[in-house]
Amino acid sequence: MPFDVIAMGRLGVDIYPQQIGVGLADVTTFGKYLGGTAANVTVAVARFGHRVALVSRTGADPFGEYLHRTLRDFGVDDRYVSDVSELPTPVTFCEIFPPDDFPIYFYRLPKAPDLVIHEHELDLDAIRAARILWVTVTGLCEEPSRSATLAALRVRDPGSTTVLDLDYRPMFWPSREDASHWVGEALPHVTVTVGNLDECETAVGVRDPGAAAKALRDKGVRLAVVKQGPEGVLAVDDTGAVEVPPHPVEVVNGLGAGDAFGGALCHGLLSGWSTRHTMRFANAAGAIVASRLSCSAAMPTIDEVEAVLDAD
Repeated sequence: MPFDVIAMGRLGVDIYPQQIGVGLADVTTFGKYLGGTAANVTVAVARFGHRVALVSRTGADPFGEYLHRTLRDFGVDDRYVSDVSELPTPVTFCEIFPPDDFPIYFYRLPKAPDLVIHEHELDLDAIRAARILWVTVTGLCEEPSRSATLAALRVRDPGSTTVLDLDYRPMFWPSREDASHWVGEALPHVTVTVGNLDECETAVGVRDPGAAAKALRDKGVRLAVVKQGPEGVLAVDDTGAVEVPPHPVEVVNGLGAGDAFGGALCHGLLSGWSTRHTMRFANAAGAIVASRLSCSAAMPTIDEVEAVLDAD
């Protein structure tokens, strides 16, 4: 059977402090969680009951073993997650200062294994057959991951649902201009984009939400999702524009909200929902995760999201 979703990209270990409002220099205890944008999205989609696989790589070390085991525990197929013997599994630390300050420290040197995905290793038949392919801008930042990501995009049928997560992170790129160039190479092959205002500006050079959505649509994107923080989310497709306000929540850790939103977006697309209903569901899913400490382990179930929507 084809996978409902295949996601391709970052995978690592999140090391989160157990003390909120305390800098890393003074933190005394930490929690260990599966992390990475693409991995978190697969966990979120699996939590909604879909068949999902991750394409990524880890180090051949205990952290890598932990990630394989945790993916399987979450219901994510890890057959396309392989080891890179000469590189360590990445770890990411954060500081938690609610409601809106969450500094991140990436340890991905000398190179992250998830950037060593080779084109010849891809199961292109499975990628072609998946109902949704989810790839990230980070996967375009270095070779051989860049060529592998573009190969995965090119093999997709033009009518299939192919999502580009515009997760531009400056520390992974030599310049914003370089990122813009490679996003431009990917856009003709995707049908859905999702990103915040800064990421949309990197992709198409404009920051205004409506203008950014139009520019993305002009590139051939069928559904452009622009996240606007406290202003909510704008989604534009062939039926027009939909704006949905954010769901109010007491924020504990905002880092996983976008990945929860992405998983819920996939669920809505797979379910054939209207764009408005999909955006409301995705906003609620993101809010739930923002109210919890971890990312992957915090991903909600359908019942949890619907309970939040029913309470509105």
